[in-house]
Amino acid sequence: MASIREIRKTWMPVVITLVVLDLACMGYLLSPAGRSRQARQREYYEQRARLTAKREQVLPTRGMDAKLIQASSDIGKFYGQRFPSKYSQVAEELGKVATDTGVHFAGVKYDDKDAPIEGLRKMSIEISLSGDYLQEVKFINQLERDKMFFLIDGIALGEQQGNVRLQIKLETYLRSGAESS
Repeated sequence: MASIREIRKTWMPVVITLVVLDLACMGYLLSPAGRSRQARQREYYEQRARLTAKREQVLPTRGMDAKLIQASSDIGKFYGQRFPSKYSQVAEELGKVATDTGVHFAGVKYDDKDAPIEGLRKMSIEISLSGDYLQEVKFINQLERDKMFFLIDGIALGEQQGNVRLQIKLETYLRSGAESS
C-alpha cells in the first residue's frame, strides 16, 4: 500500500491545478468578460446616459472665460452710463426731472453710505414734493425710466390744499472716487 507521502506527492499538483482553475473561473465570472451580452449592453447604455448628462451639465460653462470678460465689460459700461460720479449730478438730474414734469420740491434730504458692492457708494434720497396728481405720476414714471439709476424704495401720500404731497424714498449709487461737488 502506498504511503501518505506518495499519495500527497501524486495528488498535490492535481489539487493545486484545480485551485488555480477555480480562481481563474471566479475571476472570469466577476470580470466584464464573464457577464452576459445583455448585462454588458445595459451597462453601456447606463454609462452613455451618464456621459450625456455630464455633457449637458458642463455645456453652460463652455466659453466661460469669454463670458466673464464680456460680463466685466458690460458691468463697466453699466456703471459708467447709469451711476454718476459726483453728488451734484444726482441733484441736477432730479431737478431736471422735476422741471420736466412740473412738480415742486418742498425738501430733499441726501444720505451717503458705503455700499455692499465694491467701487460704489449708496446714496439714499428722501424727497418731499407737491404738484397735482398727474404731474407726480409723470415724475415717478420719468424717474423709473431715467438714464441715471434710481431705485424707488417707498412712497407716502398726503394732501395739501388741492395739491397732492408725496414723500418719496429712493436710492442711487455713486461710482467710487465720487466727489461732493
